[in-house]
Amino acid sequence: MFDLHRLRLLRELKHRGTLAAVAAALSYAPSSVSQQLSQLEAEVGVPLLEPVGRRVRLTSQAEILVAHTEAVLERLERAEADIAASLDDLTGTLRIASFQTAALALIPTALGLLREQHPRLRVHVTQMEPERSLPALQARDFDLVLAEEYPGNPNPRSAELEQEDLLDDPLHLALPGPTDGPDTNGPTATLRSLADHPWVMEPEGTPARHWAMTMCRNAGFEPDVRFDTTDLLLHLRLVEQGHAAGFLPDLVWIGRPPAVPLRPLPRGQRTRRVFTVVRHGRSRHPAILACRDALHRAAHPQAGHRVP
Repeated sequence: MFDLHRLRLLRELKHRGTLAAVAAALSYAPSSVSQQLSQLEAEVGVPLLEPVGRRVRLTSQAEILVAHTEAVLERLERAEADIAASLDDLTGTLRIASFQTAALALIPTALGLLREQHPRLRVHVTQMEPERSLPALQARDFDLVLAEEYPGNPNPRSAELEQEDLLDDPLHLALPGPTDGPDTNGPTATLRSLADHPWVMEPEGTPARHWAMTMCRNAGFEPDVRFDTTDLLLHLRLVEQGHAAGFLPDLVWIGRPPAVPLRPLPRGQRTRRVFTVVRHGRSRHPAILACRDALHRAAHPQAGHRVP
């Protein structure tokens, strides 16, 4: 029998990339991690790691072991969920990661609902963009992630994760400064009219930036992006004061009337998908079910409880 603790270290190395990252995540010394993996190699009888420059990578035999370890850990999470479901009171800690606008618009209300129904459940929330939070979910740093997907930019889907739609968040072209009246030129022409204006967008490499650049290029121009930030409240402030044009979702208003002139986007580009993600073995845990229900009620206050 292989040692499960050592197998988990090997799995951690696959997800975190370096021995130092594994050690930092688990509060071990790097030498201890290396020693444990060397002992696992001795148990298995074949090399599990091979050097690549100053780093190491998993051998094909190590990848086989990690796949089986994932299945074992998923089954253990299912066992944990079954035990939790057998109890009368929901306790423990639920770790959530959410991107900014969902954290502002949905998380506080959902926390209030969870506190009313499950006062002994401890909820820990981290603001983090999906590009980082989804890999962290696979590494078991979080139990549930709130993520987003922009039109025409589907996220890679892992077989280990389960998605559930939460809402469609309308997207708008946000105009800097006052306007002369309703738009009569159509979405593409209105977008093109801002070709010479400064823009605010999310940083390069993010799905939101890719989508926004594609929108502008499809309208026939290369945007002059002078402001890069993931903070959509800063996007809003820059647009409000006439420093930039931008794209803003409904969630940024948190139920308040828009503070800047908005125009519709071309058809097929008018909503982003907001959804929750959990690991397969965690999806039936009572804390996950309660959190998803609370988020659904926060996103759809007239709809009532969600049917699991």
